[in-house]
Amino acid sequence: MVEQKYFHRPFGVYGILVEKDRLLVIHKKRGPYANRFDLPGGSLEPAESLAIAMRREFLEETGVKIEIENQLGMADFMFPCKWREFTHIHHIAAFYMVRKVGGEISVPEQFEGQDSLGAEWVALEDISINNASPLVLKAVEWIKTGSIGLEVTWFEEWEVKKTFHI
Repeated sequence: MVEQKYFHRPFGVYGILVEKDRLLVIHKKRGPYANRFDLPGGSLEPAESLAIAMRREFLEETGVKIEIENQLGMADFMFPCKWREFTHIHHIAAFYMVRKVGGEISVPEQFEGQDSLGAEWVALEDISINNASPLVLKAVEWIKTGSIGLEVTWFEEWEVKKTFHI
């Protein structure tokens, strides 16, 4: 008997901010990427544009005010994950190169829907499948190759971490 697959299909906007071979990441509080590094960003609110959502999410999750330099492209990720009533995740992401125009890294205000515990700069060589979300892994790939790729990134297994460690 073939197992029925039920996909949760979130869409979000995500910013890549690089400084001296370091990537600005958040500490993910909940969801399939809990206790991993993740990119600042997330879902759109009703009637919100991609660009406005990108700026809002980045500020809410990091304390840093940004401007968008350009849209890098889209990518999608699939992996098995028991999440709510779903058996799999199919995450679709729009990636943006951003630059800092104000603010400082700060502990984000905690409110309903906030999934960042704070932000930090992480050296590219310290990022791995063991401590990062697929979004961060794709950002590192783009930084190193200049390409996001066209095909889905499929993970045969995905572990939702119980605690955070590098």
